[in-house]
Parts: sequence; C-alpha cells; structure tokens
Amino acid sequence: MTRKSGWGEALAVYRHPRVVAILFLGFSSGLPLALTVGTLSLWLAEVGVTNTTIGLFALAGTPYTFKFLWSPLVDRMPIPFLTRWFGRRRGWALATQLALVAAIVGLGNSDPAVAPMTTALFALITAFCSASQDIVIDAYRVEILEERQFGAGAAMIVLGYRLGMLVSGAGALYLATAAGWQVTYLVMAALVGVGILAILLNPEPEASVRVMGRASEAEPIGIAATRPAPWSRRLMASLKLAVIDPFAEFLRRPGWGLVLLFILLYKFGDALAGVMSNPFYLDLGFSKIEIANVSKVFGLTATIVGSALGGVLVSRIGIMRSLWYGGLLQMGSNLTFVLLAEGGRDLTYLTLAIAIENISGGLGTAAFVAYLSALCHVAYTATQYALLSSFMAFGRTLLASGGGWLSEQMPWSDFFWTTAAAALPGLLLLLWMRRRYPPDAESV
Repeated sequence: MTRKSGWGEALAVYRHPRVVAILFLGFSSGLPLALTVGTLSLWLAEVGVTNTTIGLFALAGTPYTFKFLWSPLVDRMPIPFLTRWFGRRRGWALATQLALVAAIVGLGNSDPAVAPMTTALFALITAFCSASQDIVIDAYRVEILEERQFGAGAAMIVLGYRLGMLVSGAGALYLATAAGWQVTYLVMAALVGVGILAILLNPEPEASVRVMGRASEAEPIGIAATRPAPWSRRLMASLKLAVIDPFAEFLRRPGWGLVLLFILLYKFGDALAGVMSNPFYLDLGFSKIEIANVSKVFGLTATIVGSALGGVLVSRIGIMRSLWYGGLLQMGSNLTFVLLAEGGRDLTYLTLAIAIENISGGLGTAAFVAYLSALCHVAYTATQYALLSSFMAFGRTLLASGGGWLSEQMPWSDFFWTTAAAALPGLLLLLWMRRRYPPDAESV
C-alpha cells in the first residue's frame, strides 16, 4: 500500500496547476522557432527566393545565440506599469509575448518575393522577442515551482516546446496548403495567446515578490553625485557574475581555443545540410503536406528515438566515444540525401533519409549536450552551459548561412557529398582531443 501510495503521489505532481502551466509556457516558447527557420525557408523557396538568400536567412536566429548578453537586463530592469501591475517576471513575460505576437503578424504580412529584406527584418525581430521570452520563461519556471516539482517541470517544458515546434512546423505547412501563408502566420501569432493566458492565470513567483520588496526598501538613488545609482551597481554585478567570471574561468583552461573550435565544427556538416533541406524537398517535387508528414511529424519521432539512444550510449561507453560514433553517423546520414537526390521524388527514399538523418542527429546531439555539460565548472554550471551552447549556436548559424550559396554552385547530390565532407574537420579534431583535452575523467 505504501509503494502504491508513493507512486500515486509522484504521478500526482503532474496534475498541479503550476506544473500544467509550464506545459503551455513551453508551447509558447517552442512555437516561434520554426516560423523563422524551417517553415520560413519553405515559404521563401515556394515564392522563388534564391537558395543563397534562403541560406542567409539562417542568420535571423542570431538572437538565440546572444540572448545571454541581455538576460541580466530582463532579470533586473522593471518595465513601466507592467512590473507594478503584474510583477517582475509576469510583466516581462507579457511584454515579450505581446511583442512576439506583433512581430509574427508583421512577418506574415511581409512579401518575401517583393521585399525579402523586410521579411528578414521581421524574422530577426521575431527571433529576438522569442529569445527574450525564453529568458523569462526559464526564470519563471524555476521560481514558480517547488523543489519536488522541478523534475516534472523539466519534463513539461520539453514536451510543450516540442509540441510548439510541431504546430509551427507540420501544422503550419498543413494550414499554408489550405489557406496560404498570411493566414498561417496570423494563426501562429494568435497561438502565442496560449502562453499569455498561462501567465495571466498563474501568480507571480514569491521569490520575485521578495526581490521587488527589498528593492522598494532600498535607499533612494542619487545620494552622492559621484556614486553610481544602486540599480547600476546591481546591473554591473549581474553582468560580471553571469558573463565575465564564467568565461574568464573557461579561458584559463589549457586548450580552451581548440575546445571552442571543436564546438563550432562538430555539427557543421549536419547544420549545413539542414538549412537547405526544405528547399531541397520542394525542388524534388514533394508537396508541403508530404514534407509535413515525413519531415516534421515522422522526423520528430525519429529525433526523440535518436536522443534516447544517445543517452543510453553515453551511459554505456562514455561521452567521447559517443561523440565519435554520433559524428560518424551524422556524416553518413548526409549521404542518404545523395541517394534521394539521385532517386528523385520517392516517398520511400524520403522516409529512409529522414529516419536515418534524425536518429543520427538526435544521437549526436545527446552526446554533444553531455559533452558541453561535462565542460562546465561546478561553480558556474548554468552560466557556462548557456555560454557554450550560445557559442555552438553562433557557429551553426554563421557557418550554415553559406549553405544556400553552396547549393547553387553544384547539383544537389554534390552538395550533400560536400556537407558530409564538412563533418570531417570536427571528427579529426575529436580524434586528437580524446587524449589531450577530454572532459572530466569520470564523465568519459
């Protein structure tokens, strides 16, 4: 009876209103990503935008890379009226969500065939608002939950994020086929309301209320003309703690430059192929519905399977060996697109290519995330992981942006051979680093 009661209590945590709210906030967080990357690239290809330009649109994801730079401002700075009415966290959440709605509406009303730069600007603004929303949701999630709810909260945020990506990926393609792109983006903007309602229906975290209370009791600003205002000191201290100290500790390590180079290169081939995948499918003659069914819905399932396999592999053989096998599989998976390019419009080839590519990508990503985690100093785990993952995203965004130009210089089959070759520098560097600069010994 005790065991049953214990299991029942453990499962009951998922019914807590605040844990359920995290699911909807995760949905709001995952929704905008595809609207500025995969779904947008398909729209661009459909209206005749060149592959070179489509590749450059990957740079619209830059805000996700640099969001750690303005996170201290989101953490500390009040917003007029909204902070007083809703609180520190909820005020910022509502501000970013309302701005996100406006940005997505603007993106949907742009015409990439006539003014691609306007579309690019709205895509960049959408990504900035989305990255800012992520900062708030992460802080809100940690502060609103009790410690015993952290595990359930983590599961809910991941599930909600994946559902949001599925809706703005496959769901958007279904809707665009029936109603067009403008209506699709208007519907996606309206769905941000899911996160807005979740914020409005849930309270401000008690930790945030206590911080605001202490701030209101602080001495007035400007007592001494030469002394910085209290909020300025707090801001500078937050920036030093959040950005400078963790990065400085990392730079004191031997071989840090090669480690960063490896972070840039490990997913290079995968990212280079991924940025042009949707235009490639469209060029072969697949419909948006076929792309949604196979690439988005089935592909998401394959990615989840690959991630689970990667977690098992890391626990069985260690991080560095898992990185090696994951990297080889990622490189090999690009070659399946060579078969697809030569075979033409064939759903069997497409399904096979998507299955191999997503399982391999999920496995490699799981090992890579474990590697980044092992690199983090125990005193700066959260901050250093944010910095390292941002650096990874920077490399992926910058390097992959040339994929469109590259695809225009050669046939598709040659392009995917090239993306496979682009994985070799990272793998060769990994071979050398396995002995010289591994993460902590107990992690490998």
